[in-house]
Amino acid sequence: MQMVTGSYSSEDVVFLLKDLSDASLEKKTDERERAIQQGVHYSEMLPVEYEPTKDYLTLFHDSLNTYKQKVAVAVGTVSELIIEKKGRDIVLVSLARAGTPIGILMKRYIKKTFGFSPPHYSVSIIRGRGIDENALLYMLHHHPGKRLVFIDGWTGKGAITKELTQSTHKFEKKHGIKLDDELAVLADPGYCSSLYGTREDFLIPNACLNSTVSGLVSRTVLNDQWMKETDFHGAKVYKELQDEDVSIHYIDVITDEFESAAPLIQEAVKTVKTSDRSPTWEGLKSINMIQNKYGLDDINLIKPGVGETTRVLLRRMPWKILVKDRQDPRLKHIFQLTKERGVPVEEFTEMSYTCCGLIKPLEQDR
Repeated sequence: MQMVTGSYSSEDVVFLLKDLSDASLEKKTDERERAIQQGVHYSEMLPVEYEPTKDYLTLFHDSLNTYKQKVAVAVGTVSELIIEKKGRDIVLVSLARAGTPIGILMKRYIKKTFGFSPPHYSVSIIRGRGIDENALLYMLHHHPGKRLVFIDGWTGKGAITKELTQSTHKFEKKHGIKLDDELAVLADPGYCSSLYGTREDFLIPNACLNSTVSGLVSRTVLNDQWMKETDFHGAKVYKELQDEDVSIHYIDVITDEFESAAPLIQEAVKTVKTSDRSPTWEGLKSINMIQNKYGLDDINLIKPGVGETTRVLLRRMPWKILVKDRQDPRLKHIFQLTKERGVPVEEFTEMSYTCCGLIKPLEQDR
């Protein structure tokens, strides 16, 4: 089985993903939207990966310049908490693909600060289908006695947090191996995790782009037509986009911030450690309010948080965007994207997120 390599160094991450670069899996946005809402699982197909426009790249570079220190502080904070809580005998397991750059940054921070480099893999987890069990077995076989630490970029509704818990329980029943299901995240605006760098809902720059900030790797795929039961979940590598690839640039820019951010990281660690980190699922309460107000039966049509709202504007067909505060300077790019796409913006002050994207059910004419 040929594995995905992507554009990252194998010293930064090893992808436990089957290479499906030759498979025809892409569908246009409207075709994909209709298929999803008619019951086809999103993991069986991929959105078309376009070359990023000048506007998207400008948005990425602007947000990177604005938030590079904030990202570095959050990476350092969650890394420090992981080492304190889980020890050094760990394997970093980032959830592809949004978790991959975060896992790389944590590995680099740990090496720089603690002087050792934990193994780091990127594996697939799919909502409604679970985590890749073949990948789990592979890591456990190659790193006996080490603790797997699962990593993602941010929380939204907490769907992946719940999926991870369900998957690890199922894995224990099937294989008799108990795994630590605590998900470590850079940002936890959904209040779904107790292990995070921040709970602020801000734009993590890698949410602006797709494969070109994720090692040229696609979203993960689980499609029986292209894989066997013993295979890892799959993904494609978009080598044709390598001229637009900013994956390494992103990692290097944040890594360069670690030294100057060190005092801020220590301060943030103290703040997080003295706060109540219990998950309250505050974000889900906001989602329920939005569901009731706008009559949306399917929770998956609601995309909460700045990262998810940005992605829905880039990848899907949003019906409207809700913002907590129209004057929030963190939402400049959201207003830019909504203007470009002609998507209405509505203020909704009661939610815990800074913004939220709503996808229109195709059968409804609103």
